Amino acid sequence: MPPSDRVRLVVGLQPVREAIRVHQGKLDSLLVDVRQSPRLEAVARFARDQGVTNIRRLAAHEMDRISGGVQHQGVIAFAPPLQLLDLEELIADKNLIAVALDEIQDPQNFGAVVRSAVAIAGAAVIWGEHASAPLSPAMFRSSAGAIEQARLCRVRSLRDALQRLSEAGVLVIGLDAHAPEALHKLPLDGPLVLVVGSEHSGLNRGIRACCQSVAGLLSSGTLDSLNASVAAGIALHTVLVSRDNTGT
Repeated sequence: MPPSDRVRLVVGLQPVREAIRVHQGKLDSLLVDVRQSPRLEAVARFARDQGVTNIRRLAAHEMDRISGGVQHQGVIAFAPPLQLLDLEELIADKNLIAVALDEIQDPQNFGAVVRSAVAIAGAAVIWGEHASAPLSPAMFRSSAGAIEQARLCRVRSLRDALQRLSEAGVLVIGLDAHAPEALHKLPLDGPLVLVVGSEHSGLNRGIRACCQSVAGLLSSGTLDSLNASVAAGIALHTVLVSRDNTGT
């Protein structure tokens, strides 16, 4: 039962629970390991209560095959495809807070950034379709289910998208551990995008050129760089604190 363009493979206890909660009876099917486990029984019961009718029990080796090597913890769901936003929809949001990902190729980092974006600020996530981790079961799992609520925007060219956002009046700020200016010292009201670069090379030159400002997060000088999701989380929290202090 491979995923198709009609369904999306979701694996792991928390991601599957969130998929059930969000999609309820629209979930195509739920697969549960035949082995008896209170946690697995709880997921199956929750699915039935939410209107999921196609629930099947499978042997562990069948679950392993279907998951494609991604740790499933005994549950697999086939959920509706993700609904991606158009860039113009984000531009129209006068209260926009978004995180743009510049060549984040590790699905674990990608998913963790999505989790931070949803949990901390309900922020949108923008990324280019090239040189980025794909939307995959591993990425969904690392988001711990946050992918089901995320505002996602995949663009053909991140550089072009950032230029378009800037032209529309959105403040684009690149994050760089070596930037002389701290993020919390910048004006952070109004629509804005925080750009997170690859852990290996940071912001590439073309993306940096699209940023109106480049700012750092740490003032101690003890850490050279942060994991992408940690950097995104700190930056988003900084934005929210700034807006609370200014009443915006």
